[in-house]
Order: sequence, then structure tokens, then C-alpha cells
Amino acid sequence: MPKISTKGTDMPLSPIRKLVPFAEEAVEAGKRIFHLNIGQPDIKTPKVALDAVKNHNLSTVAYSHSAGNESLRIKLSEYYRKHDIQVSKKDILVTTGGSEALIFTMGSITDPGDEIIVPEPFYANYYSFSTQSTVTVVPVISKIEDDFSLPPISEFEKHITKKTKAILVCNPGNPTGYVYSKEEIKQLADLAKKYDFFLISDEVYREFVYDDNVQHYSILQEKGLEEHAIVVDSVSKRYSMCGARIGCVVSKNKKVMQTAMKFAQARLSPPTFAQIAAEAALDVEDSYYTEVILEYKSRRDILISGLKNIPNIKFSIPRGAFYCIVELPIENAEHFAQWMLEDFDDKGETVMVAPAEGFYSSYAGINQIRIAFVLNKTDLKRATKILKLGLEAYLSR
Repeated sequence: MPKISTKGTDMPLSPIRKLVPFAEEAVEAGKRIFHLNIGQPDIKTPKVALDAVKNHNLSTVAYSHSAGNESLRIKLSEYYRKHDIQVSKKDILVTTGGSEALIFTMGSITDPGDEIIVPEPFYANYYSFSTQSTVTVVPVISKIEDDFSLPPISEFEKHITKKTKAILVCNPGNPTGYVYSKEEIKQLADLAKKYDFFLISDEVYREFVYDDNVQHYSILQEKGLEEHAIVVDSVSKRYSMCGARIGCVVSKNKKVMQTAMKFAQARLSPPTFAQIAAEAALDVEDSYYTEVILEYKSRRDILISGLKNIPNIKFSIPRGAFYCIVELPIENAEHFAQWMLEDFDDKGETVMVAPAEGFYSSYAGINQIRIAFVLNKTDLKRATKILKLGLEAYLSR
């Protein structure tokens, strides 16, 4: 029988989606599931974006420029300038989601066997993308006791080798909700310059910062880092347009952008209608962001209030994004998550969570879960109550 590739065998299952079959069985059994497992916002996509697609005047759905429509790249550069990021359309390459932006980035700067250092826990697909690119993820562990703040720079330096090509961070963080400070970003920037490698920042949650004493600071705002900085971005969460699959690579390093363009040409072009929607979304009023952020902040606060009523757990209060890591007083969170779907309900209702082990490459986090607080406030209150009841029942089995 023909063999599957080693790469394919090593490709991890999504920790967010691997329990879907059990959820489907639970629904078939008549249970209602509150989905805390996936970051799919229920906020409405801006009407201006939907209308732009409905009212298009295209007679042919043709290829766009491989780097994306020029008009979209110009609007993106204007958007970045509002955030004190000075880039031009030439510094932006539109991709099919932030996922493709990460794949293009890894393909442009690494060779098989190279290494990328990543603070963990990290977005699970970083491990998938590195497997596709035959790159080794080298974890530096951040701790729930420290709110998942940046580990000491000395810990990063311990892992730097001749094969190190980049440090990759998510800011604000998925799955932790941590927002790196300006001082922490500067420490990473100094390290990238000292050892002459890249600093990649996944900034798809840029707007989602909830506390007055916390501000997002982009690596593209850092002076002197122009040749080292690569930003990965997406419209998915910002405008509640996950299905549009529009992201981008942003860098002032011309060689990086020229190389990424080769990958872009190989896949021809990003999707036409999604680019139309994304360009229109960039016209939303600032009030859109204000309202969305206030909504997520209130959801964050409801989640934290509910978690405080659950005995013997640990959690870090998220300052951004819409995720929270919770450490449970159990041995295996995946078993618990599956049990909640198969064996537990309260009045016909249960919850689905994401086991956090899949957000670690070091196999830590086995007793942690990630919660996405994307449900409306009424459902979120109910979901945290069910989680409390379910954990009590699980521990008393």
C-alpha cells in the first residue's frame, strides 16, 4: 500500500476542531451546546462590506494582482497609518487569510530544519504551518502564574542557535489574551537585531484591547527594526469576516516581500469578492470598533466573574483578543472536554471547550482549557454556570 508522507503523518489535528464528532453526536442526542471552543465571533459583519459584494458591477470574476488589488493595499496602508504604522502599498501583500500569510512568511525566511522560537502556549496552527514548512518550533514557556507575560529574554537566548531564523509572537495573544507591552516588544526587537534574525508578529487582534492601562504596540512602530520586522494580519476577527479569508503580510524588508511574492504568484491571486468586502470594511466608522470592543470587554468581565465562582481553578485575566486559558483541578482536559459532550448535560445543555494541550509543543497544559468568550452575554453566563456544574460532576464521579 502507498505510504502517507512523514509530513502528513506529523501534521497535528486541530485542538479546536478535533472534538467535533463528539459534539455532532451530542446534538443528535438532543443536547444544546454552548461553543466556547472556537473564536468565531457572533458580531455582525459590517453592512458596508456585505453591500459592496451584493452591489458589485463585475461582469467577469477575474484574477487580481497576485499581491492583491492595488486599491485594497492602498486602503490598508491608510489603515495602518492611523495606528502609527508607516507603510506603503508596496510593503503589503494580500493573502488568503492570515494562515496563508504565515505560510508565505515561513516559506520566505526558512529552510528545512530551521528553527523559529515561539512563546507558548501559542496559536495551535503555528505548529501546523511549521510542519508544512518542515521548520522546528522551539518553545519558550510562559506561565499562567505570570499572566503569560513575556518570559525573561535570557530564556530566549538559551535557545538561539545557527538554525534560528525568527521569533514569532501573537500580540494580543491567542490563546492567552495577553498583550505585550512596548517594553517587552523592544526587548524582542533588540534580540532580533543582536542575533540578526526576524521578528514576526501576528497582530490580527490589534484592536481588541480592553483596559485603559494597556495599549497595543506593533513591531512596525519600532525604529531600526525595518529589515527584521514581519507582521501577519487578517480581517477575520476585526470585522467578523472569518469566512472571507483575507489577510496580509506586511514588511519593509524588500527581499522578504519579493520572495513572498513568488509564493503569491504560485497561488495566482487572493479571492475577488472577499477583497471587495475587505476593502469596503476598511471604511467603517471608528464607532464600529468602539462598540465592538466595549461588547467584548463586557463579555470578558462576565466570563471572569463566572470563573471566580468555580473553586480550585487558575486563570489569567485576558487583556486583549477574546480567549482565556483556564487550569482545572483535573489530570486531562481533553478527557474532560469529551466527557462534557458525551456524558454530561444540565437541563439538556452542555459546553464545548478546547483542550489547551494542543496550544503547547512541549506537551504542557494537559490540564488546561482555552475558552473563547464570543457568545452573547446571556449565553456566556449560562455556559460558565454549566462549566462549573460539569466540573463538579466530573470530580465527583
